[in-house]
Amino acid sequence: MAPQREWLEKDYYAVLGVSSDADQKAVTKAYRALARKLHPDANPDDAAAEERFKEVSAAYDVVGDPEKRKEYDEVRALAARGGGFGPGGFGGFGGETVDMGDLGSIFGNLFGRGGGRGPGGPAGRRPRRGADLEAELHLSFEDAVDGVTTSVRLLADAVCSTCHGDGARPGTSPKVCPQCHGQGVVAEDQGPFSFSTPCPRCGGRGSVIEDPCPTCAGSGLERRPREVKVRIPAGVTDGTRIRVKGRGAPGRDGGEAGDLYVICRVAPHQLFRVEGRNLALTLPVTFAEAALGADIVVPTLHGAPVTVRIPAGT
Repeated sequence: MAPQREWLEKDYYAVLGVSSDADQKAVTKAYRALARKLHPDANPDDAAAEERFKEVSAAYDVVGDPEKRKEYDEVRALAARGGGFGPGGFGGFGGETVDMGDLGSIFGNLFGRGGGRGPGGPAGRRPRRGADLEAELHLSFEDAVDGVTTSVRLLADAVCSTCHGDGARPGTSPKVCPQCHGQGVVAEDQGPFSFSTPCPRCGGRGSVIEDPCPTCAGSGLERRPREVKVRIPAGVTDGTRIRVKGRGAPGRDGGEAGDLYVICRVAPHQLFRVEGRNLALTLPVTFAEAALGADIVVPTLHGAPVTVRIPAGT
């Protein structure tokens, strides 16, 4: 995943209330506690709580994923060290020199400038993670209580079925870019420094498509309906977000696919409601039953009704 500019501005550990060396179990525990406390279902009409819930979710999306967390830590560590250019690299405040190869790849992503040649392709052509997607799933009350494995239908980008993602018409192939000669970047001099920027002709890909695919017009992606199987755990409530890793939009240039977030919409039940982890219902009784006590037949969500003793003086 490419680093995000906000990584330099936001301390996700502080948002979650954990230290930067906390293990993944502690991070998850802190997130769950905050999510329960701040969830919109528990704070109706509280805009501040809803905004805080979004911040907590965004923080956990990064530091709750070991790979994203590693990259986030590297970006912030390098930013904390940087103070200016030193001989052969980027000088820290204490005279330390950081290799420009590392900074070129990380800060190049942040500020739109490429670093040196990366492994597996041109310098400007870096793997790009696919976008995260959202889809709503409407559930019956019973399925939400019991859990269910079902499919989510969505209309989203997918790898082109005609050109299989390379963007060229079948029978042809992309050509080496004549401007950057396949490097994906061109040099840009700014005073004493020289930066590499993505090639304007090929957009950093290192290749150009002379005969685009008729289906995707050279993008390598087409928008089409697809189904994603998702397992809904027992006890979800209306508005619960479930993450399905790797089932979002496809990545580009060898990047990983994004994630799919399924928003559960639970239909109300005519008798029952959910209170925490419990089912509840309102049972009408007569004045005489409440005063004198009685055995009352109570329906259940599954199976036969049960008899409940109402004590006298209820």
